[in-house]
Amino acid sequence: MFDIYFTIGVIAMGLLAVLVIFAVIARYFFSLSWKQLAEFNTTLFAFTTFWGMGVNVIKDEHVIIDILYDRVPPAAKRWLAILNHIIVLIVDVVFTWQGFSYVAMAGKQISQGMEIPMTYMYGIMPVSGVICAVCVVIKIGMLLTADISYFAPKNKVLSADDPA
Repeated sequence: MFDIYFTIGVIAMGLLAVLVIFAVIARYFFSLSWKQLAEFNTTLFAFTTFWGMGVNVIKDEHVIIDILYDRVPPAAKRWLAILNHIIVLIVDVVFTWQGFSYVAMAGKQISQGMEIPMTYMYGIMPVSGVICAVCVVIKIGMLLTADISYFAPKNKVLSADDPA
């Protein structure tokens, strides 16, 4: 299931890159510009940003300050990591709730470029928030059942004698 989720994100990122390059070349070399394309690129950028939240949670690619975390015994790390992900889940739920509120308020407007209801554009935020919440719950389940070796320090302390 994660591979499908990840593949959708990769395809969206690739499409975004191609469309941005196309828009830049069209604008600067041929003086052509389309408001629909600019609006779609903005929407696609928002999609890839919010879609990536779940990937970062599952793959542990989110930002973490681990200077103290790596000094905690592995058994305590499990509960510290679970607490961290519960905090992430709370923030995500607030974000998602606010996203639904925003879509309800501003979603009735029609976009100027693509001429579609803004619900489709703004709806990316709460939908991705729900998907991220599912990813956080899955990650908490993984942390609860992970072997203790999963919590061993992953970073190596560098010294002046180490080769660069």
